Amino acid sequence: MQKRLIVNQQLLDIMVMRLCHQLIENHGDFSDSVILGLQPRGKHVAERIQQTLATILGKQVPTGYLDTTFHRDDFRRRETPLTANATKVDFLVEGKKVILVDDVLYTGRSVRAALDAMIAYGRPASVELLVLIDRLYTRHLPIQATYVGRQVNSLQSQRVLVDWQEQQAPEDAIWLITKSED
Repeated sequence: MQKRLIVNQQLLDIMVMRLCHQLIENHGDFSDSVILGLQPRGKHVAERIQQTLATILGKQVPTGYLDTTFHRDDFRRRETPLTANATKVDFLVEGKKVILVDDVLYTGRSVRAALDAMIAYGRPASVELLVLIDRLYTRHLPIQATYVGRQVNSLQSQRVLVDWQEQQAPEDAIWLITKSED
């Protein structure tokens, strides 16, 4: 297995700050906007975005976490049952501008599932997608992110791993992993 660093701690901090400023440019004081992190990995990105926005704006932006397990189109196709993650949405999304947040945009299936899951909390005025990494040329569905930290060309056999200190990683980093052909 080859593990290549594509975003280090310093660059990741800069990316998050840039994404937050882009959000502020489009959402102002966030009075009509909410953030929903897609479980499991988008939760960490959403928390980091929320913390950075709180520092810049001086107020908390409503942020929740959405589990899409039972809304996925491959839910019943797996040999082992999937384990659901927690959903925490303690606000209505009715009439709000929703920013869905995930770490990596790959096929688009998780985002499609999130759109289905989100409807249980109301009908939003609009939905945007924020991702740290957009894996180009891998989409199964016509889904595109509004806010992107970095675009990465990758092969189907590769995967992108986002490490967070909150998950006991030594430092925040994003890796491109290629399985060896042994």
